Amino acid sequence: MKYASLKKSDLNDWLKHLQKKAKLYAPRKKENLFVFRPVKEVEDVCLEYIPTILPPKKYYFPQKEKLLKFSSQPFKTAKAIEKFDEFILFGVHTCDIAGIQCMDVAFRDAPEDPNYLNRKDKMTIIGIECLKYCDEYANCTSMGNHVPRGGYDLMMVDIGEKFIIHINSEKGERLVTKLDYIKEASEADMNALERVREAKKKIFKEEFTAALPKVYDAFDKRFASDVWKDVGRRCVACGNCTAVCPTCYCFDTADDMELSLNEGIRYRIWNSCQMDDFAKVAGGEDFRKGRDGRQRHRYYRKFKYPVDKYNRYFCTGCGRCTRTCMADISLIETVNSLLKEEAL
Repeated sequence: MKYASLKKSDLNDWLKHLQKKAKLYAPRKKENLFVFRPVKEVEDVCLEYIPTILPPKKYYFPQKEKLLKFSSQPFKTAKAIEKFDEFILFGVHTCDIAGIQCMDVAFRDAPEDPNYLNRKDKMTIIGIECLKYCDEYANCTSMGNHVPRGGYDLMMVDIGEKFIIHINSEKGERLVTKLDYIKEASEADMNALERVREAKKKIFKEEFTAALPKVYDAFDKRFASDVWKDVGRRCVACGNCTAVCPTCYCFDTADDMELSLNEGIRYRIWNSCQMDDFAKVAGGEDFRKGRDGRQRHRYYRKFKYPVDKYNRYFCTGCGRCTRTCMADISLIETVNSLLKEEAL
């Protein structure tokens, strides 16, 4: 079975079934925003949502994570986490699935990160395809992430009274088989899916004024652009943009010592290139003193450096950086300004 169908009236029954299989995380409303949270009541799950405040990254790359426990007398170390529990991310947007794919590339690069990879092995991803824009901040079309591009176990598409579910892995197939209310998609279901996809093509339009190869060329040639001075002048260095990004993976390490100073725990904690001391080295030298240099570095880490290293853009088009920016700096506006300058 490649495609299955699920009536919307049976969705809660399926969610209860998933709860029995593994720890279930899904989007839910929090005041006027949305967050990924553990599912306690299936009625709280919300599938029509703008991107959550934090991406689901927090479950496979935690904000604070124990790395090891150590003792100085006698000296010994042990891994802080030896076992990871199975968990399901439900209702993940395609832009956030693209973020997971980016993280896979980074953490599988040598030296591989065992904590990340072990968590990823325990994770099942059930996506939901967006059929309209979340809001005006998204640039998912220009990044090619407004449509599913793999990286999931199951992908749900709303066709009206039903969801069509694309089964993309054995792990996903085990979650939809032997359930009376999930059936193989009929020809009528597949025709409805085709109509929905055709209607979607009229809604999503390119947000950048040029295609991605031109965007890359602009970044390649405009390192000293006045655009960065303007962005740096407006930036308030709050760090929101990197805190909410689904592909930022920088971290720092810290040791938490017992009062005896004999034992301790080493943690890793999210860090950000937008922090004032991020690029400081011994002797006090700072390679990115200004906010313009730090913002430029952030953009280059999305549109230039990972393309050179991994042949992949690390902006997923989710719009979170623009949505949360205290200075109203728009990623779309910044990239288009760079393209305009390059075209002159």
